[in-house]
Amino acid sequence: MVYTTAFSPSQLSAAPATEWVARTTEALDRLSVDDKLTLLWELYTEMGRSVTPAAPGAARLQLAEGLLADIQAMSFDEQLQAMRDIAAKNSTPVSRSYGVLGTNTKLAFWYRLSEWMDDGSVVPMPQGYKLSEAARNIFDAFVLKLDFSQQITVMRNVVAKMGIDPLA
Repeated sequence: MVYTTAFSPSQLSAAPATEWVARTTEALDRLSVDDKLTLLWELYTEMGRSVTPAAPGAARLQLAEGLLADIQAMSFDEQLQAMRDIAAKNSTPVSRSYGVLGTNTKLAFWYRLSEWMDDGSVVPMPQGYKLSEAARNIFDAFVLKLDFSQQITVMRNVVAKMGIDPLA
């Protein structure tokens, strides 16, 4: 199922700064799974190394190392499906393992995957792949309108909702 969003950066201009994070998070949540994954990769690429120091729980990434190793050992098709399952909240062993991680560990988890995608050890972005117009609008608003702490908050909000927490 594909969801679309009528989000535009001009909406943020009209909104008070306190609404920027909520509106950007809501717009990102409405994207298709593939757009959401692509946008996360683009955001991590844009923000670079500044994400990990901003995630205080990143030091606990060892809690996700087994899951990351499992994903890295999969074929590219299986890796992509695992990422889609996490983002779509499908009930799979991978999605449930992800679901029990803390929010900052989830933030660091996606950062690590983006690094591996960049170096080709995990399924890379298809060459020439472009964000949909809806995702591009969110990306532009995210980069142009939100300050760094707001960007991290949006990313935390998005990755926290992914996966299935079997304890919930």
